Amino acid sequence: MSDEPVGAVYRIEDLAHHSGATVRTIRAYQDRGLLPRPERRGRANVYADAHLARLRQIADLLDRGYTLASIKELLEAWDTGRGLGGILGLVAEVDGPWTDERAVRISRAELDERFGGNPDDTAVADAVELGVLERVPGNEDSFLVPSPQELSVAAELYAAGVPLSAISGHLRELRVKVEHIASRFLEFTTEHVFARYLGGHPPTDAEAAEAASLVRRLRPLAQQTVDAELARAMRLFANRHLRERLGREQPRGQSAQTRSVEIPVVTTQAVGRLVGEERIAAFVTAAAERELQARTLDRLTTNPHTGHLIDEKP
Repeated sequence: MSDEPVGAVYRIEDLAHHSGATVRTIRAYQDRGLLPRPERRGRANVYADAHLARLRQIADLLDRGYTLASIKELLEAWDTGRGLGGILGLVAEVDGPWTDERAVRISRAELDERFGGNPDDTAVADAVELGVLERVPGNEDSFLVPSPQELSVAAELYAAGVPLSAISGHLRELRVKVEHIASRFLEFTTEHVFARYLGGHPPTDAEAAEAASLVRRLRPLAQQTVDAELARAMRLFANRHLRERLGREQPRGQSAQTRSVEIPVVTTQAVGRLVGEERIAAFVTAAAERELQARTLDRLTTNPHTGHLIDEKP
């Protein structure tokens, strides 16, 4: 039950106590036009419940990631009767879950059992740093797992023989690339879809509600696109990788025949700068094979009816 009386008046120290802001912060908000000036009563400045409500609005918007400049624009819209309901609904839509997964708890004993039964504090620290595990305050033997699916993938890779350190390193590398994809998707949709809602002024309630509806519709598209493209790329590169691996194996009793070919030093130096000294031979071989394949395709696609014409004179 709140101990704040209805229609209460506050000194600045009381307002700071009830709002959680400092006296210095309250004065800074006043100077920036975020908070109305207090009423002067005799020699004292007094604040009302409206000031307390405004401070709580500011704190809520700051928690949602808004800057003070943006908050000032939003509050000015509120003061002119435009309302914040639509905007806060849009924020809630964006802040909502972007996955159907539900976080679960796991004990340290269960975690160790899933990864071979051998406790590994370094691996656990890596998982916490990466956000795969989250510590539970006041409980050293329990963790929160935001994505059970991600933890299951790590467990399967470990069971297949991949070291935990390699799994952590791979996830760090993968995360950088996935974050780049997410950033590009947001830039793309902002440019082509949301630009009209995110102009130089806060959107109206109707515009914010329409934008929130679009977020709900477009939210699954990023994952669907990545899933489809990942499946395509995995099929392409898995087949290529398998062919390359099988092609390297020579029948027993036979060895690959080689022949030395002179290449100008300037060429090998250029190739070395491009791919590294240790890869010069592989690059030259691949380039030669590619040229041979290209010429073979050229021959195969030559029209036989135009390639062997006999000059005839009338």
